[in-house]
Amino acid sequence: MAVEQHKARVGNIFTAHPRSLGMTWASHGTGAVRIGAELIGAGTACIIHAIVPAWFTETAGRTVVRLHGVMQKRKAGAANPTEWPDYEI
Repeated sequence: MAVEQHKARVGNIFTAHPRSLGMTWASHGTGAVRIGAELIGAGTACIIHAIVPAWFTETAGRTVVRLHGVMQKRKAGAANPTEWPDYEI
């Protein structure tokens, strides 16, 4: 494989998905990190809730519902909303 073809393929794995959503690599990455961190927090709350059921009784559920709303707003505001999956990150 030629060097240029290799560079194009490597670059494509970082940019193809964000571009398909009308986003830059940085904006997509920022959103994904934020959502991921919130999901880690919600997952941690679930684990603690499993040990102490009186704690974090609604944290994970509220987080999931709120994040779904965030993702739906991003989809609606996109240049190509019909091409976005319902679960985009």
